[in-house]
Amino acid sequence: MPLLSSILNDPRGFELVTSIKNTSVASAFEVFPSKEREGLLKLRALIFETAAETEGVGPLEETLKWGQPSYLTSKTKAGSTIRLGLPKTGGYALYTHCQTSLMSDFQTLFPDDFVFEGNRAIHFQPEEELPTDKLRLLIKAALTYHLSKTRGD
Repeated sequence: MPLLSSILNDPRGFELVTSIKNTSVASAFEVFPSKEREGLLKLRALIFETAAETEGVGPLEETLKWGQPSYLTSKTKAGSTIRLGLPKTGGYALYTHCQTSLMSDFQTLFPDDFVFEGNRAIHFQPEEELPTDKLRLLIKAALTYHLSKTRGD
């Protein structure tokens, strides 16, 4: 977990935006408030790490959708889009496509562990520690969503 470890151990946060190749995505991260940006960068690192560790995902495309950093399995078409952003209620969030069962399945597994926004998002507060082991399950499910559907899971 080198990327996640470097973010967790780097209090600067903002400088880590420079490692984002897509300038539009980097600009989106730059305008986030610093505490929320730090949490969003940790989620970003976790998404990339999970993708690298998960068979069948392939390379991720990092782009903007609805003005939010978004992560797609464009080459393999294995997964459903994951987005990162700021909910209107404050804090920061990880979003999945609302017409999938991803969030409802995750909420069934961890009904009291997260603040859910219906079947589309999990909300976090900047002072919270991210439960990375649990979040990996959701991220892996999103990144392989179409693979499991073709296998009949």
